[in-house]
Amino acid sequence: MRRQRELTIFGLLLLAIAALTALAQTLDPRLVDGVNTWVKPTKFLVSVALFALTAAWFFGFVRPDHRRSLAMRTTVATLIASASFELLYLGFQAWHGEASHFNTGTPFHAIMYMAMGIGAVLLVTTTVPLAWEIARRPAPGLTADFRASVVIGLVLTFALGGGLGGYMSSQTSHAVGIEGNGLPLVGWNRLGGDLRVAHFFGMHISQVLPVIAWAVSAATPTLRWTAVLGVAGVWVGVTLAVFLQATGGAPLVPMF
Repeated sequence: MRRQRELTIFGLLLLAIAALTALAQTLDPRLVDGVNTWVKPTKFLVSVALFALTAAWFFGFVRPDHRRSLAMRTTVATLIASASFELLYLGFQAWHGEASHFNTGTPFHAIMYMAMGIGAVLLVTTTVPLAWEIARRPAPGLTADFRASVVIGLVLTFALGGGLGGYMSSQTSHAVGIEGNGLPLVGWNRLGGDLRVAHFFGMHISQVLPVIAWAVSAATPTLRWTAVLGVAGVWVGVTLAVFLQATGGAPLVPMF
């Protein structure tokens, strides 16, 4: 809350709403594409809440006198506005028992799906100015390797999460080949490929890499840099590998 009040409140509010949509799954039996109509809003609420709270935490790594600069205030406003639009449309479609993603059956749905895609691009792009401020104007006391872990994580979230998400949205479905028997919690396809897997990996490198840097903070500088850059390289490789696996129609966790 001390680092970035608006994003923290926004993230916590989304988690509270996610609890309500999770409860709605037990009360509303309607299905969309074989899944309860409130599952997707719940997953997106939790995911965006984590994204917002991560950004709020990272604001603490920006030099204090720049946390309320025009660029940072614009970043906060863009994140909240773009995420709110996407989540409101997801909730609207869930309320009506209709799909939100890949739904272009009417002019209204086609326009809204396109607008939702633009909102998603704006949302993930907010990682770029935040990475720039941390790289150029870091808060006092940050070691170079930890600062690099945050910046690299944010940039890779934009490149991998945004790039792979854009590719997925340009397709007719997140599934490649046969679809069914989703993995518990995440719902990833177990009969064929699922483009959501690589997108998930791409979006969450910004949380993983700083944790790695923190975990090895007592090591020598050489080992700290090796850990940060090594994990970043492995993460990129794994993300691209599961993307190619999905495009080839193979599931991450197949049915046995």
